[in-house]
Amino acid sequence: MMEWKEERIIEANIETVWNLFREENMPVIMPKVIENEPVHIEEGGVGSKYRQKYQEGKRVETYIVETVGYEDTDEKKYKQLSFTLAKAFKINFSFTLEKVEESRTRFIYEGKNQGVNFVGRVLMKLGSKKNNEKVVQEFMDRVEEEALKAEVKT
Repeated sequence: MMEWKEERIIEANIETVWNLFREENMPVIMPKVIENEPVHIEEGGVGSKYRQKYQEGKRVETYIVETVGYEDTDEKKYKQLSFTLAKAFKINFSFTLEKVEESRTRFIYEGKNQGVNFVGRVLMKLGSKKNNEKVVQEFMDRVEEEALKAEVKT
C-alpha cells in the first residue's frame, strides 16, 4: 500500500482553487483524464458517480469514480474520491482547501493506493515510492500553477 499526504499554501482565493476541482475542470488538473462523464449525481455530492477514462500512453482505462466525501463552506472545501483501477488497485484520495487569508489557500492532497488482488499487491511492492512522490508533487504543482493562472484572470 502507498499512502501520501502533502500540503502547501497557494497564493489564490479558495474559490478560485476550488473551481479547479469541479468535474468539468478535471482534465485541466489531471490531463491524463480524457473523459469524465456523470453516471449518477446526488444532491450534496456524496454518492455521485462518474465514468472516467484515463490514458497512459496508448492504453486507456475506464473506471467509475465515486464521491465519498464532500464539504463546501466559505472557510473549507473538501472532496474525497474512490475508485478501483484495472480490477487491481483501490485508490482513495482527497483534496482539502482551507482559507488562510482572502487570497491564500492551504491545499492538502492525501490518499492511499492499495492492491486488491494478488497482481495488484505484487505490483504495489514493485512500485517505486520515489516515483509516487514525484507524481504527487507534479499534481500539486499543476494545481498551484492553474490556480495562479486563474487568479490573474479574475
